[in-house]
Amino acid sequence: MDTLITEVVVYNIESALNGQEGGANRVELCDNPAGGGTTPSSGTIAMLQEELGIDLFVMIRPREGDFCYSDLEFEAMKHDIQRAKELNADGVVTGILKPDGRIDVERNQELVELARPLGVTCHRAIDMTRDPLEALEGCIQAGFDRILTSGQQAQAKDGIPVIKQLVSKADGRISIMAGCGVKEETVEQIVDETGVNEIHLAAEGTRASLMEYQNSNITGMGSTTGQEYLVNTTDASRVKDIRDRALKQN
Repeated sequence: MDTLITEVVVYNIESALNGQEGGANRVELCDNPAGGGTTPSSGTIAMLQEELGIDLFVMIRPREGDFCYSDLEFEAMKHDIQRAKELNADGVVTGILKPDGRIDVERNQELVELARPLGVTCHRAIDMTRDPLEALEGCIQAGFDRILTSGQQAQAKDGIPVIKQLVSKADGRISIMAGCGVKEETVEQIVDETGVNEIHLAAEGTRASLMEYQNSNITGMGSTTGQEYLVNTTDASRVKDIRDRALKQN
């Protein structure tokens, strides 16, 4: 391959800046990490568009769970895409499925056309389809620029055979980006055996809260029990390490 693009998924401003520091080419900005990523706030998009020197792609996903959306949810997605454009994001990440497990070409195409001239990625909705090669053709027909996939497995390492198939079948018509479980110990194998030219990683880390006063009677809010005084971030050094390992296969 001639180039390799590194995308880091982030859930807050600090993580996006850390991803850039670690050498990422692009960040995918989401909210709700426990739910697999949903649409982030307008304020966060605006602040990062001012501060980042790399591409900022925004998740367009109205809720966690499946990728089969109601008419109202579809309208919300269109509003969120328009807002991302107004805030000068570089791209969006989205995807809609039909109840039978196929790519919803018509609805996705409408979102892609609305998003232009921004870049558009189909996220791991493809990993929930009935046939990944059929879904590949649906994504191409809808006009996506790339597909993020773990090869229909929980981890990309286990999905290598399917990712390799997608790369071969795509034949340059659309970019295939391997993601989920792309770590120091797996990235070289994934890149080498699949032939992808884009990788998607989290490179998670944590840091202690800056709070000097801490209320020991409350150790978390909602489902974050025990985490109130820890901040989840992207680890810049991990981003660099994973990227460097991937580039060895370049």
